[in-house]
Amino acid sequence: MIYTCTLNPSVDYVVHVDELRVGELNRAVKTLTFPGGKGINVSRVLKRLGVDSTALGFIGGFTGEFIEKELGKENIVCDFVKVPGNTRINVKLKAGLETEINGQGPTVEAEHEVQLLEKIRSLTENDIIVLAGSVPSSMSSDIYEKVCNEAERRNAKVVVDTSGPALKALLAHKPFFAKPNHKELAELFGTSFQAKKEIIAYGRRLVEMGVENVIVSMAGDGAFYFNRAVTLFAKAPQGTVKNSVGAGDSMVAGFLAAYTSGKSLEEAFAYSVASGSATAFSEDLCTKDRVEQLVHEVNVMRF
Repeated sequence: MIYTCTLNPSVDYVVHVDELRVGELNRAVKTLTFPGGKGINVSRVLKRLGVDSTALGFIGGFTGEFIEKELGKENIVCDFVKVPGNTRINVKLKAGLETEINGQGPTVEAEHEVQLLEKIRSLTENDIIVLAGSVPSSMSSDIYEKVCNEAERRNAKVVVDTSGPALKALLAHKPFFAKPNHKELAELFGTSFQAKKEIIAYGRRLVEMGVENVIVSMAGDGAFYFNRAVTLFAKAPQGTVKNSVGAGDSMVAGFLAAYTSGKSLEEAFAYSVASGSATAFSEDLCTKDRVEQLVHEVNVMRF
């Protein structure tokens, strides 16, 4: 079983306006509402790709109920810890350029953290746990490390899709898979990239640090894959970008869906890139049909 862990989920409220007039009344031409959060996105894409998962994390209030109900409609198993207060609402304002306003989440107490760790203790060596997204300010800064420790004790595979100090701390645990984008990779090492050869050098450093599989995404410029044996590069398929939210999460889901179905690492990497692109070209997350159309356009090259 694949488990996804979203510590700070959201209701994503997408608002389209023809032109944004600051300080005046603006009328939406279209609105969309989705359950959000990186781990939740991974669960939703996995389901669309035919792979079951269980969504873990914290939800609260009427917005938390919305998330659970919507995931239930998609036949995604939920095992959230319920907390007081309301799960946050993130506004995605689309008026030519995309503007995001992320709300504040509920307070997560120590007792809620304990409940989450109890759920992690049910993992086995056949399971994968995806740690995705930010850590709420109300939580222990080392909560991901605690989750990782529990998973390691049970020989479960750990997937990391976070950034900043949380990513740096988790690298010491030598996760099965990590997917930073090129900006997060640069931030991790306190540098900046001017050329692909620099991304390659630092991507390989992650492998040297013990990460088994690494994908470094570069939006429309494609992605790199690294393990101890190979370095791969794939250009992103061409298309009109409609949505920047969830593309990276879709790459994680695409890789895991292909990997767990027995495909080769090159095939899993290509499926990952196709999944990210399919989401970028959609208003919601990708569909399996669109991913399988695009995967034929992904040319994987060895370095």
